[in-house]
Amino acid sequence: MATAAGPPAEIDIRALTGSPYRVIFRLALPTIGAMLLQSLVNEIDVVFFSRLPCPESSNAQAALLPSLILVWLFGGSLAAISVGTQALTARRYAEKNFEDAGKVLANAAWFCLIAGACASILGIFTIEPLIKLMIPGNPEVQAIALAYSKWRLLGVISMSMTMGVKAFFDGIGKTTIHFISSLIMNVFNVLFCYTFIFGKFGAPRMGAEGAGLSAFMATWIGLGIMLGFAAKERARFKPVRFSNLSRKLTWDILKLSIPAAAATVIMMVGFGMFSKVAGELDARAAADTLKKIIGACGGVEAVNGAATTNIVAIMKLTFTACIAFGTATATLVGQSLGAKMPDQATKFGWASVRLGVAVFGVVGLCEGVLFTPQIVGFITHSEAVQAATMMPMRMMGVVTPIIAGGMILSEALFGAGNTKFVAAAQLCLVFGVLVPFAWVFALILNLGLMGMWTAAVCYASVASVVMAVKFHGGSWKKIAL
Repeated sequence: MATAAGPPAEIDIRALTGSPYRVIFRLALPTIGAMLLQSLVNEIDVVFFSRLPCPESSNAQAALLPSLILVWLFGGSLAAISVGTQALTARRYAEKNFEDAGKVLANAAWFCLIAGACASILGIFTIEPLIKLMIPGNPEVQAIALAYSKWRLLGVISMSMTMGVKAFFDGIGKTTIHFISSLIMNVFNVLFCYTFIFGKFGAPRMGAEGAGLSAFMATWIGLGIMLGFAAKERARFKPVRFSNLSRKLTWDILKLSIPAAAATVIMMVGFGMFSKVAGELDARAAADTLKKIIGACGGVEAVNGAATTNIVAIMKLTFTACIAFGTATATLVGQSLGAKMPDQATKFGWASVRLGVAVFGVVGLCEGVLFTPQIVGFITHSEAVQAATMMPMRMMGVVTPIIAGGMILSEALFGAGNTKFVAAAQLCLVFGVLVPFAWVFALILNLGLMGMWTAAVCYASVASVVMAVKFHGGSWKKIAL
């Protein structure tokens, strides 16, 4: 393997003799900002949907979560290429093999282009029956979900390629690049959403479908910005060379990424089944006229589905920030292992967990105790949806620091290349805890939405313990990439 001479790494692990917290924050803060902005592409939809007339607003919110789950089923599985890309880039960068790091970027981007086109076509032809499966007995919500999802599926290429290029920059420690791209992308997304959802500036009023169109256009803008920054790295990393393309290297990336993709598919299928429980609760309520939930505006609302979407929307911002901490940890773990400093990798992992638990303990306190009514009131104007959202939101806020620890350690294991374990653990946890517990608690024991989210609390808590035990064991230090 050729070694290219070059300037020292931006994150010089060998020079670090004191506390790792400064280094973690240096990497994590731009990543947190970028990933929160990226996540806002979907959160903006929730806020704008709440401004639509009722019951269109609640039905649009109820359609959003199943739609996003299906989009991530196709696009998120490809976006998992970022796991292998970041792990290999960080190792090669720490070894100062800069041109080899550029080869990783070239192969990841090319794979996303080809596979993304295939995934978009497959998704467009299969999305309708999948939506009907996830949203039973509610044709209004089904129609909204279908219109929204078709636009989002056209953005699978931009979504996956953006994550691949982001992983390269994360691997070399330049986490501010994605932040800049996400900021510009979201400015356009907000403008597009306002224009097409409500029919402003002479555009047609498209409702929820307009949000799908807006996200499609915004994600391609974001990708263009990321590729522009990548072009500036040509002198050092030389990624834009046809000779960089290698089946072996692509397979090396995929060997790390496929388990992560499998974990994504497992989680999306599992959360799809979890979301379907909310749809079943709404279907039962609508079928029984004595228990039918009537909105203040006189229409039938998909209350449980809307409440579930809103809880996920609020918590997803927190989880995204947790993943950002984990992404910074994955970079430092990968660079430490590449520099033959496994003990330093352990140090970074646990330091990030301590930071995450402290930071997200405060966040969870705000979300679940101090400002819950204000947050819920902002995200939905329906009194029925607000009432249904309140207690599950409080539960999830309380367990937020536990969730943060588990998510950070999952990303750290990804950074070490231990992707198979994370995928296997998620398979067992999603289908052994989350889905069966949600079904039993909500539908058999008739605990409704509270039962669903009690299952989510159980799943998140067990997952955190499993990841902590695995990271503590240290077997991941011996993985060669």
